Amino acid sequence: MKFKPFAYPYIIWMILFIVLPLGMVFVAALKSAEGAFTLAHFAKFFSRDYLAVFGRSLWLAFISTVICLLLGYPAAAFLANRRQKNASFLLVLFLLPMWMNFLLRTYAWVVLLEEGGIIQSIIRAFGIQNPPRMLYTQGAVILGMVYNFLAFMILPIHTALNKMDPHLIEAAQDLGAGPSRVFRRVTLPLSMPGVISGIVMVFMPAASTFAISGLLGGGKVMLIGDLIENQFFNARNPGFGSALSIVLMVIMLLSMRLVNGAGEALPEQNRVRKRRAAR
Repeated sequence: MKFKPFAYPYIIWMILFIVLPLGMVFVAALKSAEGAFTLAHFAKFFSRDYLAVFGRSLWLAFISTVICLLLGYPAAAFLANRRQKNASFLLVLFLLPMWMNFLLRTYAWVVLLEEGGIIQSIIRAFGIQNPPRMLYTQGAVILGMVYNFLAFMILPIHTALNKMDPHLIEAAQDLGAGPSRVFRRVTLPLSMPGVISGIVMVFMPAASTFAISGLLGGGKVMLIGDLIENQFFNARNPGFGSALSIVLMVIMLLSMRLVNGAGEALPEQNRVRKRRAAR
């Protein structure tokens, strides 16, 4: 395989910072403390406690992705509305918090959700003297994921909606389709590439995060990212931490393949619908 000269810097970068680190992780996962070949690190993963952590991580990531989709699609549709004069300005306002440091944004929620914090003080002002605990719960972790990753859902959907030909919607309306039918048959199918990209971009960091769960979960909501971090820095067991990283990477790749496979099936479904309509 021949590469053009301008591709060489990227190839060197990829080898140094992607291929070699992944190779080191694979080697560490397959070595025992004595340096012998072993699969014990992978076998250890299948114990009940570690599977529970992994399942919790995927479940919270799934919930966060669904919430981001439910909030992000209407927001993207509103921002992509060509009749909205201030759409670009509103998009900048929405993205402005994303320019702040990730840890600072997350830590701000610690101040808001802590016992006796701003949110609980507002709740008590409405007469509820014993508000439920908010910080160091799964709900707080989900809130942090949604807040930090919502933009990753909105931007690709916004891009897909902006690229959509508005004459298709006008044609559907001229043919008598109502708003709900236009959305189901025209807008949603054409925006699915953006939806799929948004799902991947939210689910992957949500499933592997450890900063959000560490700050908002307070160590009481253990996720797979926290477990990997603990194995490297606290337990001093890089072999098991590497094995966990590989398992997580494989699950992420399989998830991307499933989502992309669903997206690739959409054009074929649209062609079938067009053939049926033509008959």
